[in-house]
Amino acid sequence: MIKVRKLVKAFGSRIVLRGLNLDIAPGEFITLMGANGAGKTTLMNIISTLGKATAGQVMISGIDLSESAAHIRRYIGLVSHKTLLYDDLSAEQNLRFYAKMYDVPQPQARIETVVQQVGLWGRQKDPVRTYSRGMQQRLAIARAILHNPPILLLDEPDTGLDQYAADMLGDLLAAVDTGKRTVLMTSHNLERGLSLGNRVLILMNGKIGYDVRREDVSIEEVRQVYFEQLKR
Repeated sequence: MIKVRKLVKAFGSRIVLRGLNLDIAPGEFITLMGANGAGKTTLMNIISTLGKATAGQVMISGIDLSESAAHIRRYIGLVSHKTLLYDDLSAEQNLRFYAKMYDVPQPQARIETVVQQVGLWGRQKDPVRTYSRGMQQRLAIARAILHNPPILLLDEPDTGLDQYAADMLGDLLAAVDTGKRTVLMTSHNLERGLSLGNRVLILMNGKIGYDVRREDVSIEEVRQVYFEQLKR
């Protein structure tokens, strides 16, 4: 599904990604962890087509991202640090805009479904600027899943969420049909990340330094590797 080869990203003289290689199979739910500044968001931005690599290649379903970025975007749902929402529009208007962009069939029914899924029913006609940060993040999740994309990229999706909303997000992600959808999620929440993902990766020195199947490792082992990396 996703293939990354010799990926390099530099910001001036600072090299963030150093020849990173990664293969993600269809249906995998991967939790990506690493210290602040390790390059998690940089990697997500490149895969989502929001950023460009300095060198290397990213392919999605055999299609080179550098050649068909606009086409690939239709197959990706993204939740990033930016909500990508229009503050002066209501939740419903925001979703209607994205439904039209992605040619979502029966858009009104789909909008109502995702609004209920993220717990915003009753507030869907209110301007987004009146929402709390947590509510905006929930709406961003609704936007990301609106067109039923085969790939979900979630960059610390629980940022700004209260406990109720974080639990709701966990339930949503746990219900993802992993036989049909591939998920790559960055997280600083070790327990949540391990409970949701079936594969755990840790970025170290601009490369994937730790890669293990969830069923092959204990939480204690992952915790030890993760916190050792944070100390560096």
